[in-house]
Amino acid sequence: MTNLGYCCINMTLGKDKITTNRSMIKKTFIKEGINRSSDLAVQNAKDLVEIIKWNHKNGFKLFRMTSDLVPWASEFRLHQMPDYEKFSNVLKGAGTLAKTYGQRITSHPGPFNVLVSPNEKVVKNTIKDLSIHGEHFDLMGLERTPYNLINIHCNGVYGDKQSAMDRFCKNFELLPESVQTRLTVENDDKGSMYSVKDLMYIHTRVGIPIVFDYHHHTFNTGGLTEQEALELAMSTWGDVKPLVHYSESRTLEDPTSKPQAHSDYIYSEINTYGHNLDIDIEAKMKELTVLDYISKFGQHSMGHSMGKA
Repeated sequence: MTNLGYCCINMTLGKDKITTNRSMIKKTFIKEGINRSSDLAVQNAKDLVEIIKWNHKNGFKLFRMTSDLVPWASEFRLHQMPDYEKFSNVLKGAGTLAKTYGQRITSHPGPFNVLVSPNEKVVKNTIKDLSIHGEHFDLMGLERTPYNLINIHCNGVYGDKQSAMDRFCKNFELLPESVQTRLTVENDDKGSMYSVKDLMYIHTRVGIPIVFDYHHHTFNTGGLTEQEALELAMSTWGDVKPLVHYSESRTLEDPTSKPQAHSDYIYSEINTYGHNLDIDIEAKMKELTVLDYISKFGQHSMGHSMGKA
């Protein structure tokens, strides 16, 4: 069964100020410190529970969790938070609910995570940020497999793609098990960057799966058709259900936009080529996009159905 999911923000619940992205500016953090971070983290975790409940009521089996659950988390260790026990208990409850409801929880840390970087400080900060994601997932009791994936891009070539990929593989070995067992890598939307074909080198070296992004592939095919690239990426997932990303160009709504920008809604039926996938819809209207898509193309009684063109 193919499931459709959305990313990080629930716009319906957001109207009632239910959000997992409460944060603060640096000036406030300097003034109020870890105590304020701790308080906001607990509020974010509690609202994650509410989003998971909403997902269950509305038939969503796939959800990408925010990377901003704990404001300024890079500046301290999670267990140092005054509310750590409460925070960890709420997260454990969120994870238990997700597993009870059969929801796949994933994450997509930001572009400042660069394992291919020749800069030691950048790599050190990347390991720190990815480790925080792994710790969150561990606290939730989620699988240490790519089913609960932590997905990143390579985010740089530095004049030599081969050397950059070698650095990725070397730095991968520095990651904790909580990250290594969940890490995936995604194809890019620029021809100079990493196609699915390029990423097979990393998969062969360290064994991590490739997340296929339909929209990115249109800008960087690596000489493969969409179906060929999708199926090549799928071949890297082993026994775990493959996850892919789908979005469409914002030029469909605003011709002056960059072609790589994401649209608010989805206008074409997604071609899964007959495969069983989990699909993150990366459109700006979040869960409203998915519900709109279902209204056009149909819904399975136990999940979101997909067309087979």
